[in-house]
Amino acid sequence: MSLAVVILAAGQGTRMKSAMPKMLHQAAGRPLLGHVIERAKELEASKIVVITGHGAEAIEAHFAAEPIVFARQTEQLGTAHAFLCAQGALHGHTGHVFVLYGDTPLMTRETLHNALAAHRAAKAGMTVITGVLEDATGYGRIVRNEHNEVIRIVEQKAASEAEKAIREWNSGMYIFDSSAFQLAAQIGNNNAAKEYYLTDILELYRQHNKPVVAQIAASSELEGSNDRVQLAAADKVLRDRIRVKHMRNGVTLRDPNTIYIDDTVTIENDVILEAGVMLQGTTHIATGSLIGAYSIVTDSQLEGAVVVKPHSVVEGAVVQDGTDIGPFARIRPGTLLEAGVHIGNFVEIKNSHLLEGAKAGHLAYIGDASIGREVNFSAGAITANFDGLDKHRTTVEDGAFIGTNVTLVAPITIHQGAFVAAGSTLTTDLTEGALGVTRATQKTLDGWAIKYWTRKLETAKAGKLPIIRKWLESRKPS
Repeated sequence: MSLAVVILAAGQGTRMKSAMPKMLHQAAGRPLLGHVIERAKELEASKIVVITGHGAEAIEAHFAAEPIVFARQTEQLGTAHAFLCAQGALHGHTGHVFVLYGDTPLMTRETLHNALAAHRAAKAGMTVITGVLEDATGYGRIVRNEHNEVIRIVEQKAASEAEKAIREWNSGMYIFDSSAFQLAAQIGNNNAAKEYYLTDILELYRQHNKPVVAQIAASSELEGSNDRVQLAAADKVLRDRIRVKHMRNGVTLRDPNTIYIDDTVTIENDVILEAGVMLQGTTHIATGSLIGAYSIVTDSQLEGAVVVKPHSVVEGAVVQDGTDIGPFARIRPGTLLEAGVHIGNFVEIKNSHLLEGAKAGHLAYIGDASIGREVNFSAGAITANFDGLDKHRTTVEDGAFIGTNVTLVAPITIHQGAFVAAGSTLTTDLTEGALGVTRATQKTLDGWAIKYWTRKLETAKAGKLPIIRKWLESRKPS
């Protein structure tokens, strides 16, 4: 029998104290709702319906690319009302319906599959996913009869003293048979809040002689993220799981508790992550790579054995096999570093394509540029790519040499094999094999420094510059 998933995500989330909808607050690199959508996809549901309300436009825009449909709960009239908002999107569906909450990111694939298997095995009309706590204060309690059958869910404020002592609590997640919408439509709002509560459907299932069962799960998986404290706790649990997963898949984490890996990151085996590393976004790290201490890699593809040395930042880049980066390097979005490229300390690359074997060893800036094979960018060399209004491109062809403290003012092309002398500023193209020099003529004024230091030291304290004093004394006639 087919399965549909309904995710309730219309709540305001006032305890977050944020202008951002609660469902978009992130834990381990995904929005809360994103984690639940991932679990729903793993159930192989025929359709996933997300009920939105507060912040609906932002939520729907964020998840527009996901294989889901949205239904709006324009009035907040309770959980049963929210569930019924999915009826139109599931018109014609005759299978089971799994109800999840968008702010519960800790549910695991195994727990959800086990609950679904138990529901099907019991041929139940309704399955309630429950937890057990020593103190379940604040949660709805699961009331069973002498045959251990689930007969009622009682909320904290309506519970008797005996019912308050019950340790089994209701997570609010359910699996229903195909009669769920028909029964939910019969739920009334005869309560103080005048809301329609989905918990009341249990009694309707029992009235129709349809079995109601409970599937107990770990309470730690069932809790929602209602404020920043709970969000931080969920983030920690998720990141611990992520670290364990990667280590079991053959990734070395030198100091696991200091390493942060988003849920969206993929890592192949035989990768080494040193202390303090952060891997974020849609990053992929290929076999044989080493990410040095306190480096950050975001939305980047490391294709092959790449070495990122300590304290480097790589963002929105593609880096190919055998390339090394850093330490203290910054690779910005739009960059492609081909195989065997060397990027040294305090080098910044932005929106540039460096071909195989190109090198920028230290203290260089390459922006909006195409750099050829085996080009050497020396210390202090830069591309001047911005004219105050527009960006322009620099092209350096294969084998060219860019000397120390060179400025290439774009748009400009340095043709194959050309040599730009140290200290030069070039504003026009340099032909193949040519030398480009723009230095001023050097002047030498003999004896100038002797006069300068003599004059300076006449008014300086006696202990200042002893080496210079001794040198000047040695030049006096004996």
